[in-house]
Amino acid sequence: MKILVTGGAGYIGCVLVPMLLERGHSVRVLDSLMYGGAGLLPCFRSGRFEFFPGDIRDPKAIQSAVEGCDAVIHLAAIVGFPACRKDPVLAEEVNVAGTRWVAEAAGKKRLVLFGSTGSNYGAVPDQVCTEETPLNPVSVYGKTKVAAERMLFNDCRTIAFRFATAFGLSPRMRLDLLINDFVQTALRLKYLVVYEPHFMRSFIHVHDIARSFLFALEHADRMIGQVYNIGAKTMNFSKAQICEMIRKQVDYYLHYAAVGEDEDKRNYVVSYEKIGGLGYKTTVTVEEGIAELVKGLRLLEVKNPYANI
Repeated sequence: MKILVTGGAGYIGCVLVPMLLERGHSVRVLDSLMYGGAGLLPCFRSGRFEFFPGDIRDPKAIQSAVEGCDAVIHLAAIVGFPACRKDPVLAEEVNVAGTRWVAEAAGKKRLVLFGSTGSNYGAVPDQVCTEETPLNPVSVYGKTKVAAERMLFNDCRTIAFRFATAFGLSPRMRLDLLINDFVQTALRLKYLVVYEPHFMRSFIHVHDIARSFLFALEHADRMIGQVYNIGAKTMNFSKAQICEMIRKQVDYYLHYAAVGEDEDKRNYVVSYEKIGGLGYKTTVTVEEGIAELVKGLRLLEVKNPYANI
């Protein structure tokens, strides 16, 4: 297939694009290079790789990039609570208006795989979230992703993935993600202050996020028109559990603070039975991901673009 990956120079895209090329697909990336594009440099060796510099908010750029493609993997977004809180107007323009242009360009002819988020569930009662759980996003990020998800299902042949919280090394690192942030802080500062340690989260390694898109391309006929939680039952953990896993590999001081709150209100367990029933399974555990992060972040000095948010 010839596949357009919007936001392909990002955290997920830099892992996904090489995997698509390895599977024999032709890949075109559309990206504004907001955070640079060094992670894609090895891909230029392939004759099946193209790069289109462009902004997701530009309908002409989208239309040009979509031409000749069989499928679109839509990753371009202002991602996560901190970045969307910093500039909610930009988040709306990119995540919602930008998705509208993608939907119009893709139409009903092309398959669209959408990288959505578990933040769509927002503040939920004490329950296990399935794909049928009513959406109640409380953050700008969650609200824009819900709007984008609904738009794509209405206008395109779409498969949407509500991912657990990502973690792990990528050529374009994100240090705003909980596990990545905790490991980096424990290594650099030798202490970690955590509030609401009982809050539950689901996690997934960036490698397994990329694998889920490959899985969808191979099983699209059974999946079109549906949304899937992507993760694993074994990857539901509290903040406290994550901290203790890190402490087994890093010597640091841990303090549970009595004040502070998670403004994104994510505190729930997620069911992954639907995607599991089709045969998809994650392959990287949290413990393995922490070990990878410890080794990588000890060696490399990674800047956090969200540090002042």
